[in-house]
Amino acid sequence: MRIYKRIPSCSAIVLATSLVAGPALAWEPTKPVEFVIPAGTGGGADQMARLIQGIVAKHNLMKQSVVPINKSGGAGAEGFLEVKASKGEPHKIIITLSNLFTTPLATGVPFNWKELTPVAMLALDNFVLWVNADKPYKTPKDYLDAVKAAGPHKFKMGGTGSKQEDQIITVAIEKASGVKFTYVPFKGGGAVATQLVGNHIDSTVNNPIEAVAHWRAGKLRALCVFDGKRMPYPKKVTDTLSWEDVPTCKEQGIPTEYTMLRGIFMPAGVPQEAVDFYVDLFKKVRATPEWKDFMEKGAFNQTFMSGKEYAAWAAAAEKLHYGLMSEAGFLAKKK
Repeated sequence: MRIYKRIPSCSAIVLATSLVAGPALAWEPTKPVEFVIPAGTGGGADQMARLIQGIVAKHNLMKQSVVPINKSGGAGAEGFLEVKASKGEPHKIIITLSNLFTTPLATGVPFNWKELTPVAMLALDNFVLWVNADKPYKTPKDYLDAVKAAGPHKFKMGGTGSKQEDQIITVAIEKASGVKFTYVPFKGGGAVATQLVGNHIDSTVNNPIEAVAHWRAGKLRALCVFDGKRMPYPKKVTDTLSWEDVPTCKEQGIPTEYTMLRGIFMPAGVPQEAVDFYVDLFKKVRATPEWKDFMEKGAFNQTFMSGKEYAAWAAAAEKLHYGLMSEAGFLAKKK
């Protein structure tokens, strides 16, 4: 929590500075800031981190540079463990997605989000059920009826990684609709979208930013979004459709809701002044036209949180993921 002190009058400041040195400046980085990305290149987290790097540099939002570093090993465990081991280091931040919760639950790696310092939720990323535009399916019901008629494991659902967000949503669809997919994991969301365009898989639950170029080009069809409300972006993306035109999956009879964290954490034991600096920095980033354009292009849920509210959200999200992964049989086996 910030403590605000009464600002003295100008005359008092002049008098004070004529007698003694002025008060110390608020904390700011004194060397380049390492921006850890616990995911591979080209995916949503990587795109967002590198956008932030460019915005900070372009608008001179801080004196030091931001240096993105991908540490994707072990479904992001490599990045999380490095930041965990950097206790007290305020020149290191990490962008997190839901592997903040899924990776330790699925692998048993010795890490928990409480071993980091929450800074700010930048946004929540949506998931959309996509099919190839050449296929006849116009609604989720059309598609799921075809999956059910074909029988178990005949249709392929592509996704990023195993026992992570895409497969969690796939299992939720299966349970809600009485179908069974063959889940095919790929290294990144870009590859997933390309596989669907090429008809090597039958559907995906890609993030909007990862499939928007193919949607605009008429190669993919968006059937529904897994957020609790429609994406509030009325500008046309295709010749006829906007993100706002995509119905929620709940509207279409799939009682499944899921969004993914795009947020910032720091190592444990960092000064509160450093946390405050980064919260303020990301507020400035979010106010730029580049960020607003990125949010619209990727149809993000623009929820922002910091402080106790953000920590409480993370605690609730951890419980949610434990339940989802337990139900799906994805929890690491205890030795």
